[in-house]
Amino acid sequence: MSAPPPALRPLTTPPFPPPPPDRWAPFRFRHFRTRLLLLLLALVGVAQLAAFLVVAEVHEADARREINHDLDIAARQFAKEIERGNGYLARTAEALSGDYAFKQTFARTQDAATLRSALESFKLRARPDLVACLSLDGAVLAETRDGPSAAAYYRPLVTAADNSDSLSATSYGLIDGALYSLTAVPIRAPDVVAWIIVGIRLDQRFIEGLKATSGVEITLRHAGRTLASTVQAPARFNSVVQRLALADGDAAEIVLQFSLDEKLAPARRLERVLEMVGGGSLALAALLSLALARSVSRPVQALAAHTDHVVRGDYMQRIELHSADEFGRLAAAFNRMTAGLADRDRVRELLGKVVSPEIAAQLLRSEAVLGGEEREVTILFSDLRNFTGLSESLVPAQVLALLNRYLDRMSTIVEEHHGVVDKYIGDAIMALFGAPVDDPAAADHALAAALAMNAALGTLNNELAAEGQPQLAVGIGINTAPVVAGNMGSRRRLNYTVIGDGVNVAARLQALTKEPGYQARILISESTLRAARDQYATRALGEVAVRGRAGMVRLFALDAKAASASSRS
Repeated sequence: MSAPPPALRPLTTPPFPPPPPDRWAPFRFRHFRTRLLLLLLALVGVAQLAAFLVVAEVHEADARREINHDLDIAARQFAKEIERGNGYLARTAEALSGDYAFKQTFARTQDAATLRSALESFKLRARPDLVACLSLDGAVLAETRDGPSAAAYYRPLVTAADNSDSLSATSYGLIDGALYSLTAVPIRAPDVVAWIIVGIRLDQRFIEGLKATSGVEITLRHAGRTLASTVQAPARFNSVVQRLALADGDAAEIVLQFSLDEKLAPARRLERVLEMVGGGSLALAALLSLALARSVSRPVQALAAHTDHVVRGDYMQRIELHSADEFGRLAAAFNRMTAGLADRDRVRELLGKVVSPEIAAQLLRSEAVLGGEEREVTILFSDLRNFTGLSESLVPAQVLALLNRYLDRMSTIVEEHHGVVDKYIGDAIMALFGAPVDDPAAADHALAAALAMNAALGTLNNELAAEGQPQLAVGIGINTAPVVAGNMGSRRRLNYTVIGDGVNVAARLQALTKEPGYQARILISESTLRAARDQYATRALGEVAVRGRAGMVRLFALDAKAASASSRS
């Protein structure tokens, strides 16, 4: 009994090349609901983050605006404090320069020790941090401090005072590593006979007092070095830097700072509340998004599962989605599609049992339209010898079983060698190579199939002999020629086949294998031997006249595939 026909080959074009590797594959998600959930969470999260950043930015801008306002007030307050201190020093210096006892002491002697004693007495009364006395030529006569002279600051200050209308001047000086505010006033007797310099030290105690009244941090710097500072720990500050010109031409800086973190503390508390509210709303959004994602992904998963059934060829499954939305309509369309595919496969399966799979595919592709095209093909005819007499010795059931057994084995060989069985004519087989699918090696495939069929018949005869059944003999004719290939027949019944003189030649060559003078089971034409690419062991049999054809055909007997050059004489 014959084996079931092979499955139909797909009707699609040749397989596509594999896609290039996806570099983003590790970051892609397998489930649609995961992407939907992340999308919704991202939208909510981005919206909340944007709102939080806007609020934080507004708070910081307001805080900076308030800080700058406070720093402006502190800068003016610092200037007033310095001005007040300098005014106090100027008045005390004028009081000292007008003191009768001091002027008498200065008039009697300019001894440095005596003058320093008088200056120390004044310092105890007026409480300046520094007092010095200079001659008109700028020489330091006495001062209340020890160490190197600060004449580099005194002399420019005295020169400025001497050139001013008020005969007084104020400036700054860096003395003994500390910043001083200095004021110069004259000693009159009644004309100016000397100069008095008084100074207050701008030290840690001074800026601590200024911070207590202004509320801002203060730092005194010179050449990148901190002289005094109220800053205790690193923080974010808004700063105002003022330049303090020193009497020697150098400059120091006073930096007024206000902590941005301190000013933002109330706003930060509000932001923490917003963060907690945002976290809660994000968690709620996650739950709602998860529910929405599941409601959307479940129909998609059902559709995907149904697609897997379709891929496996199971068209009997149906999607049960009781929904009136787009998913419900899509499920109904899927069900209609699978029903149509089931009908199509039933047609293809039935067609595949009648004709070869390639021919069935060609019929389906060409939409069963009458007509054909000219192409070069190789036609193989095979026929059992004396099968009619053999049939008389067997009952019909045995004949049919033997014939199916033979045809199944021969047809399989034809298909394995890229040929198609065009039709069965009783115990004869007509096979095509190069149609309906183009095959550049059609002649080689036909010759190889013929040799394989001859070898397979020997194996089959051995099996039949073991079973006590009669032996079979076959004749094969092969010809290569241009023919017309296509759908032929009537509008209601079609048959894909080839017609032309080349078909008749192949049939006549098969019939010539019966001639005992050729002693050949396989006869091929010269055109087939020329079209073959490989080398074969052949025997030239000369030219013969083929019945029904005016021209002569050069004939060859095919014995085997040769390992070296074949004889094509």
